[in-house]
Amino acid sequence: MAADVCAVIVSGGSGSRFGNPGGKQLMEVAGRPLMSWCIAAFDRAPSVGHIVVVCPAAQADEVRSRAIVPFGFATPITFAPAGATRQDSTRAGLCATPASMRYVAVHDGARPLIAVETIEAAIAALRDDESLDGVVCGQPAVDTLKVVEDGAITDTPDRARFWTVQTPQVFSVEALRRSYDVVDATGFVGTDDASLVERAGGRVRVVESPRDNLKVTLPEDLVPIEAMLRARG
Repeated sequence: MAADVCAVIVSGGSGSRFGNPGGKQLMEVAGRPLMSWCIAAFDRAPSVGHIVVVCPAAQADEVRSRAIVPFGFATPITFAPAGATRQDSTRAGLCATPASMRYVAVHDGARPLIAVETIEAAIAALRDDESLDGVVCGQPAVDTLKVVEDGAITDTPDRARFWTVQTPQVFSVEALRRSYDVVDATGFVGTDDASLVERAGGRVRVVESPRDNLKVTLPEDLVPIEAMLRARG
């Protein structure tokens, strides 16, 4: 199996929703920095040949010394500076992707529960279908959905048509690069990386993945995530 995937770990958030102005990527969770958990998963994934960590430039040395060096990762790891938006940060990671990589797997640095099996399943789905430009991990919606305007419900759509999506989101390097050409030409701002590829006319498939791939967004998210990490040992 070729190790032709570059993992782009995006950890450029300001931590404003979490209430930590310095960001949350280096917070201790289950005994180690938050972002080191997802780096470890991509380090163990056989298809991943390189990892790019996207973080604020001023924090790169601290991230390296606290979240990377102590854990002896085998996969080459380099850094890219976070941008003003998530879209800009992903672009920075893409630009730092080595030319030898055929695919890029973009992952939130605040999703520490990601499993190697989930990473490899998404990559395999993209590799196995040449008509695809990308694959995203997600699950069918289980809650009832409402369309709300000014606090009033205006519609209850059929939830069978809806999925919630997460990361990793895996793309061919060329497809993601083309999407940024469209972004530059149109000024489009997407809500996730897949929306950029979709906007450029790319074909993106969703693959069902475990629901425990949770993201640390608010302080209360830490309790279940830390419990699950400790249960995994």
